[in-house]
Amino acid sequence: MQRAKYVLSEVMVGLWRNVTMTIAMIITMAVSLAMLGASGLMYLQVNSMKDFYYDQIEVAIFLNNDVTDQQRTAVDEALKGDPLVAQVIYESKAQAYEKFKTMYADAPDLVNAVKPGQLPESFRVRLKNPEQFEQINEKYKNNEGVETIVDQQRLLDKIFNILGAVQNMALLAASIMAIAALLLVGNTIQVAAYSKRREVAVMKLVGASNWFIQAPFVLEAVVAGIIGSIIAFIGLVLGKWFLLDGSLRDLTELLTPLGWGDVLLMFPLMAGAGALVSAVTAWVTLRFYLRV
Repeated sequence: MQRAKYVLSEVMVGLWRNVTMTIAMIITMAVSLAMLGASGLMYLQVNSMKDFYYDQIEVAIFLNNDVTDQQRTAVDEALKGDPLVAQVIYESKAQAYEKFKTMYADAPDLVNAVKPGQLPESFRVRLKNPEQFEQINEKYKNNEGVETIVDQQRLLDKIFNILGAVQNMALLAASIMAIAALLLVGNTIQVAAYSKRREVAVMKLVGASNWFIQAPFVLEAVVAGIIGSIIAFIGLVLGKWFLLDGSLRDLTELLTPLGWGDVLLMFPLMAGAGALVSAVTAWVTLRFYLRV
């Protein structure tokens, strides 16, 4: 019990002794962990969007303006009898126009510029396997009455590639900040060990174990890492509250919603990463500096 009290008291003294460096270490750790948490949330968000949108993928087969009833019927029957097709929905020019008006209700000038008969009729086809678009394209691209075939997955892949690039940039920035945090942790522990070099020498002479000498320094780094993770988590909560649920609410509704459960999931990840990285960095620094 006395040893535990001594270690805890030394942790508090160590944090306060180099308060400016401790604050710098905590802030750098908080920024790094916040970016790590944000990239983790982005990863979960992108995966959620993929699961949602890929499940809704359709192949749009647009018909010519002068398509005949016979040509339309032939395409319809071929699609409904195709083993690759799970569902076929016919969309007339009138239905396409109504959908267009609904989608662009916030842009009345655009809606007024389009006449009801200008949008082509089409078949909305859902495949049993979305990866088989090329087979469908080869089958129907030369059919009479077919103007063009559009695969939504290709459009979505471009969007997800952009989101993936943003995700990688966030991870890279978090890694750079993590390196800065590690250097600060190592430097802070080294300064703390230097300021207590005489006490450490005496403890070694009287036979104190290695873990007893190292424990206050390692715990000092761990406490700083945990405080940084708490600050980072508060930052994520505020970002979710004021940005995603506030000014960017319309954008997040267009995407799949980000739940509070995902945000809460990031705290143990950030706290664990902050504590573990800080502890390992402090231990390695002490091994090289104190030679214990």
